[in-house]
Amino acid sequence: MNHASQAFVTTSVGLPPNYERVKEEYEVDELGGPHGSAAVRTTVINMPSEVSLPDHIIWSLFNTLFMNFCCLGFIAFAYSVKSRDRKMVGDMTGAQAYASTAKCLNISALVFSLFTVIIVIIVITTTSMAVVQAIS
Repeated sequence: MNHASQAFVTTSVGLPPNYERVKEEYEVDELGGPHGSAAVRTTVINMPSEVSLPDHIIWSLFNTLFMNFCCLGFIAFAYSVKSRDRKMVGDMTGAQAYASTAKCLNISALVFSLFTVIIVIIVITTTSMAVVQAIS
């Protein structure tokens, strides 16, 4: 039994080719089709796509250890842990809220700590220059 479809091409001068399909007959008995009229049941499982929701826990840990201005880094770390817990439970809205709070606290801790470091460097250099001028 030939399962390939055949096509015949008829062309006219100056016109595109005209394709005509040859229909083939298949016998269900030879293919082993279904013997009953039972309906086929299908089950569809919708798997939620993985949502990459950052919880900023590494950044919060860094700020807690090195740039903990007025405990902002520690508070950011607490919110990051809460965000990770909410994500594990499946509450993406709560996780997003805690993550955005942790992000704001991390930015605040980083900016305030950098300003503090810059001010300390300026004070130390001006003081040391004043001491050097007083000695000489």
